Amino acid sequence: MDPAIIDKKELLELYSNIKAEHIDRSEVVNHINALQNLSNPLLSHLLKHAEDLQMMAFDADGKSMEALATWVDLKKADIDSRYNTQLYSNTKDSALRTAIVAKKYSEEKQEAAGFQILNKNFDKLFEKYDNLYAFGEDLGKIGGVNQGMAGLQAKYGEERIFDVGIREWTIVGQGIGMAMRGQKVIAEIQYLDYIHYAFSPLADDLATLRYRSNGLQKAPCIIRTRGHRLEGIWHSGSPLAMLINSMRGIYICVPRNMTQAAGMYNTLLQSDDPAIVVECLNGYRKKELMPENIGEFTIPLGSPEVLTVGSDVTLVTYGSCIHEAELAIKALAKRGISVELIDVQTLLPFDLEHRIVESLKKTNRIVFLDEDLPGGTTAFMLQKVLEEQGGYEFLDSKPQTITAKSERPPYGDDGDYYNKPHSKEIYDVISKMMKESNPSKY
Repeated sequence: MDPAIIDKKELLELYSNIKAEHIDRSEVVNHINALQNLSNPLLSHLLKHAEDLQMMAFDADGKSMEALATWVDLKKADIDSRYNTQLYSNTKDSALRTAIVAKKYSEEKQEAAGFQILNKNFDKLFEKYDNLYAFGEDLGKIGGVNQGMAGLQAKYGEERIFDVGIREWTIVGQGIGMAMRGQKVIAEIQYLDYIHYAFSPLADDLATLRYRSNGLQKAPCIIRTRGHRLEGIWHSGSPLAMLINSMRGIYICVPRNMTQAAGMYNTLLQSDDPAIVVECLNGYRKKELMPENIGEFTIPLGSPEVLTVGSDVTLVTYGSCIHEAELAIKALAKRGISVELIDVQTLLPFDLEHRIVESLKKTNRIVFLDEDLPGGTTAFMLQKVLEEQGGYEFLDSKPQTITAKSERPPYGDDGDYYNKPHSKEIYDVISKMMKESNPSKY
């Protein structure tokens, strides 16, 4: 209570000057006198009292009111530094400070299936870090449902890569405990939809650990999972808004393919930050170029990538929607519509260098696309770009969002087609946007 006693004394001294200047205003005088009756106030109580006075005497002039405003600003800065720090690491080992190592490719440019790229990358990581462990449902003996760790248990042992029971809560709990004790941990939730069962330890424990200990404790646990384009009510695959709105303190990575996912694991394993990596379920069999420096290249977090340069519309998305966006962009190009496609890569952190608004300055039109619910992650991205980055200044057309339907996807391909956005919907939205801007041309 000692700091608050000093704060109250300072405020009373400021109030005495204000009272002398505004003795004829009974409302102000009564409010000032009421401060004496505040018993054992905290700083927040004093700030609220001072701010109430500022609103009450909004038309008052004089040095005393200016002094009060300065005091309020200083105290708010103090309380902000107390309570708005340590959500993420700010140490030299922060994931945001990991050295960027670009992908290298041989002249032959060998192709491999996505799961093979992950598998080779994990092999290099287990060889590199002798304190790296991975565990999850079906992860050990068979190497995971999509074979990302196939053969690695036999190579590195059952103590380092192992199976667990169907218990997502304790998978995360075990990961947190091991990470707090200095181990490097990849704890797998088999599908993104199953993360509901681990919500409590993720949101309440892992996301808040560094914050509530003021940076004294950390648990750089990596949660590996897979989602997007899933079919059926219990496998809908993309509830990203649920994560970003509940798990601030955990980085959320949404790679478009397995090469990008591998680079993110390489980045995170050098850091002291926790993260969730959502691999694209429909990407394990797709062919990608095998990097020559597998296990070494890194992907910077919070750094969107421009995949297609364009001049008419900026299209912002991530994950499996990249493929649908590319199909639509090819069709739109035949109509003379040029779309700039941006992969955000990570939702937390989001576009730290404001690359998206730089694209918007050029195109003056923007569309946000994903498989989440209406008002979900697209709304988050829209707020970041238009409000936080000031993108609203550069709009010539109404911003658009393209999302999944509100219902969870019914089972099967028909359910996926009905529920999730596809290339034709993207094509229609952008075509309509361009026609409204130039009816005679489009």
